[in-house]
Amino acid sequence: MLEEIYKDTKTKMKKTIQVLEHDLGKIRTGRASASLVEEIMIDYYGTSTPLNQLASISIPESRLITIQPWDPSVLGNIEKAILKSDLGLTPTNDGKIIRISIPALTEERRKELVKRIHKIGEEARVAIRQIRRDANEKLKKMKKNKEISEDQFHRGQEEVQKITDQFIQKVDEILRKKEQEIMKF
Repeated sequence: MLEEIYKDTKTKMKKTIQVLEHDLGKIRTGRASASLVEEIMIDYYGTSTPLNQLASISIPESRLITIQPWDPSVLGNIEKAILKSDLGLTPTNDGKIIRISIPALTEERRKELVKRIHKIGEEARVAIRQIRRDANEKLKKMKKNKEISEDQFHRGQEEVQKITDQFIQKVDEILRKKEQEIMKF
């Protein structure tokens, strides 16, 4: 029974880490990355569609993203959506392909991005602590219903705390790597 709680807690915390990595992938560093633009929503014949479903996105150089839509009539909509996004990128359109050159980040922009990743990291930590609280609530309920002893309850809480500490450490590690990536010139 306790193993089930530990397993469930780990599974939920792993999902939190995946969400964190996904969210951080959207934050622009000095290098080009398809994840920057692939989820930008494009108006495609009245339907809001993610860019990666309308075009092939490639990175021919470290500071260049090329977007080639399968339907050339949607080029203008893609360009407008990129301009509207909060990425601060300017696309150039040659009638077939959209090119986005990624400018080097200014020191001020780097600091803003670091603040943003710390905010995202704190949200992940809060989510992990919430999962810990839920697991501890299950343990309390089991103790109250006399399904586990007092000792098992305390050992269970200690194990849940160990799991939580591991995942909080993983969040810190991921944030540290992303911060180094952003601050690197």
